[in-house]
Amino acid sequence: MIKVTRLDGREYYINPHQIESIESKPDTTLLMLSGKIVIVREKPEEVIARIVDYRKRIGGFKNED
Repeated sequence: MIKVTRLDGREYYINPHQIESIESKPDTTLLMLSGKIVIVREKPEEVIARIVDYRKRIGGFKNED
């Protein structure tokens, strides 16, 4: 799980495996596989960095070489 911040300042954790796409329009918008849209304060690059860190922690890149 990665931590993100809603526009109202509430922090929560989201499953990065459920993110279908990330857009900046101008707020960072996460489109989930369920169709739900989540708008967060973090920049897309920061969300991506958190996803990469999370996948490294769980060994998510071992079978992707």
